[in-house]
Amino acid sequence: MKHTAFLGDSEHTFALPFPLIEELQRKTGVGIGLLFQRIRSLSFSIGDISETIRLALVGGGMEPAEAFKLVAVYVQQRPLAETLPVALSILEVIWFGAPADSQDEPGQIDGSKIDAASVTATTEAAATGDLAAAISEADRG
Repeated sequence: MKHTAFLGDSEHTFALPFPLIEELQRKTGVGIGLLFQRIRSLSFSIGDISETIRLALVGGGMEPAEAFKLVAVYVQQRPLAETLPVALSILEVIWFGAPADSQDEPGQIDGSKIDAASVTATTEAAATGDLAAAISEADRG
């Protein structure tokens, strides 16, 4: 499934078809489920973020060399607060499908504002092992 989001200089199309999910797993050294969990729980590596975005740009139709350049400038040189929501939205589309309005603004996923406090509260709830609390906290965020 494809969706668009703002990254760096303009709106871009992102998609991760299964062959690119396999490549993402190879590049990050973990399965897609663990990668999604690591990013959602803020236990990710920088490569998790940059490879997710780079491969999703390629899946969205961008030439690999251009995707590499875009990630080098607008992912690796920018604060994580700008790039984490993009990577997370890419993975959420794999799990939940594309939202009705897939043109989220920076710092938003599925139309919801993402901020450090809501991510921290969700992460803390998830760390307790109480899935209901984590889901409830995520819905409030």
